[in-house]
Amino acid sequence: MPSLFDPIRLGAIAAPNRIIMAPLTRGRATREHVPTPLMAEYYAQRAGAGLIISEATGISQQGLGWPYAPGLWSAEQVAAWRPVTAAVHQAGGRIAAQLWHMGQLVHPDFLGGQQPVAASATTAPDAAHTYDGKKPYHQARALRLDEMPALLDDYRRAARHALDAGFDGVQIHAANGYLIDEFLRDGTNHRTDAYGGPVENRVRLLQEVVRAVAETVGADRTGVRLSPNGAIQGCNDSDPAPLFVAAAEVLQEAGVAYLEMREPGEGGTFGKPDHPPIAPAMRRAFTGPMILNSDYDPAGAVAAVADGKADAIAFGRPFIANPDLPRRIADGVPLAKDVARTWYSQDREGYVDYPAAA
Repeated sequence: MPSLFDPIRLGAIAAPNRIIMAPLTRGRATREHVPTPLMAEYYAQRAGAGLIISEATGISQQGLGWPYAPGLWSAEQVAAWRPVTAAVHQAGGRIAAQLWHMGQLVHPDFLGGQQPVAASATTAPDAAHTYDGKKPYHQARALRLDEMPALLDDYRRAARHALDAGFDGVQIHAANGYLIDEFLRDGTNHRTDAYGGPVENRVRLLQEVVRAVAETVGADRTGVRLSPNGAIQGCNDSDPAPLFVAAAEVLQEAGVAYLEMREPGEGGTFGKPDHPPIAPAMRRAFTGPMILNSDYDPAGAVAAVADGKADAIAFGRPFIANPDLPRRIADGVPLAKDVARTWYSQDREGYVDYPAAA
């Protein structure tokens, strides 16, 4: 069986190991969602990952509602991303851009006071991060059928911009309660048109987005992230197994480069499982590389790949305080702890000042 440290082919990307850096929102772009030079230093420090998946990156202003998060819809943003990807490549790494539409989780403050859009007229729980602190979410409005072509065009543009900016590929964010996930799950999709009701309708937007992006940059440079198990940010499904197996079949048909799965264990930090693991059934439906991201520690990651449960493992938070995470795992070096108060701050502290192991 393969080792966590063996190379793997992720479509067009040749990864030298199977330790993937999961997307991590860090809030170091500008208020106008333009990447900064500090981000180049951060990502280059972590170039030892088999593949870096960038922080979630907005496909449009409509889809981005996080303070100081980057976008990929403007020429200015594309130009500012180029030094970031160049720094990663110079350090020997590979990086994919995660394409993000937040759906109901965009606060009107980011939209000039307009309503956010979602699968249906729903309101997210809890509160949104805004430039003026946390504020309650507002009710979203359902996307109209005549708005779907423009949404797909936004994904196409962002994917094209990603390659123009030097990324090696893209990942479609279809997880964690954001727009595509809101269409997938019956807890947030109350539509009665071609995008709602039975499973084959609820996977329609995912299928259309994947096709649009794959036609733009190639299926071999297109990955997808899903989170099939448990309520996340107000998004859940009453019977997720057949839904997400159908989603996996969509990805199999499209021939995407890989599927990254966020399915937390009982001790998960982002959502709790409501059902038995769904990844094994999805693995039978999708025969491409499957990357699991489920709060693994190094030993568990080694075992999961060796046992064939996954082809690679994505680590999120461990990469914050351990820029040299693959080497630490290989050498058995204890992992450093990150500082939560600096996760989303705008300076160097807790971002680029974590040292590599001696």
